[in-house]
Amino acid sequence: MRLLLLGGTEFVGRVVAEEALARGWEVTALNRGTRPAPEGVRVLKGDRTAEDGLAALGTGEWDAVVDTWSWAPAAVRDSARALKGRVGHYAYVSSRSVYDFPLVAGADESAPVVASAPDLTGAVPYAEAKRGAELALEAEYGGRALLARAGLILGPYENIGRLPWWLNRIARGGPVLAPGPRGLALQYIDVRDLAVWTLDAVAARLGGPYNLVGPSGHATMGELLEACVRVTGSDAELRWTDPERILAAGVEPWTELPIWLAPGELYDFLHTGSVERAVGAGLRCRPVAETVEDTWAWLRTIGGTAPVRSDRAGVGLDPEREAALLKG
Repeated sequence: MRLLLLGGTEFVGRVVAEEALARGWEVTALNRGTRPAPEGVRVLKGDRTAEDGLAALGTGEWDAVVDTWSWAPAAVRDSARALKGRVGHYAYVSSRSVYDFPLVAGADESAPVVASAPDLTGAVPYAEAKRGAELALEAEYGGRALLARAGLILGPYENIGRLPWWLNRIARGGPVLAPGPRGLALQYIDVRDLAVWTLDAVAARLGGPYNLVGPSGHATMGELLEACVRVTGSDAELRWTDPERILAAGVEPWTELPIWLAPGELYDFLHTGSVERAVGAGLRCRPVAETVEDTWAWLRTIGGTAPVRSDRAGVGLDPEREAALLKG
């Protein structure tokens, strides 16, 4: 299998590359060359935001392409046109953020999506960028393009910092503000499970949208944080705190307390989506303990500090604010 990756050096793209190589696939990656690709990947240099950024793709044919682009959709439009007739299948790692907010609990791929366009350039909000890219692919490939609408992604190489923040905070030990309820159902996907499913779907030539995230409740907030305590071996004491008290203190869910959302509309949007279609197409999710353990092992190999994407703000609760809340 000849796979073309548009990206291939960070988080999702890197893990997709590693999984493809493990299968014995021939992997080519187009990127700016600012970070090393996994050993065994043939790298073509190109900046998709530049006028001649796709010049390196002027020749060649591939069985499939996996695209992880997250910015202005015109770049996906251009690559889709440039590769048409030379790739057997086009898969795009999109996002569940394309759905229009609010979203009812249990919504599937038929839910309303945000308005966007495939020709947008410049700074485009994330949801509109992902949806615009989907529209670009639909215009060129119709329903044959695979739209993998990923949810919250965790695991080794994470470049947002959510699970790494919790691991490092708990590794410091002592009392830890644990946002409740302890049994709050989470919905996320390990990046390696995302890669496995995507490549299986590419090989099967699946098309159309799929919510690519684990089932809601595959893990709970309690199971996630307790796994962090176990793998770090710290003396951390999880102090479960009611959502009402956290919100009243002005703490921002998702950013100051990564992964966590208080029950409500945003929680329903991000943690309760239907994944029946992806599960029916073979999605399997590993235990949360494995995700936590392997992320901690990776963090230790790079000195404990996870890389963070340049377009994302840092996450995590200030230690002084946490201490004040714990005393409260």
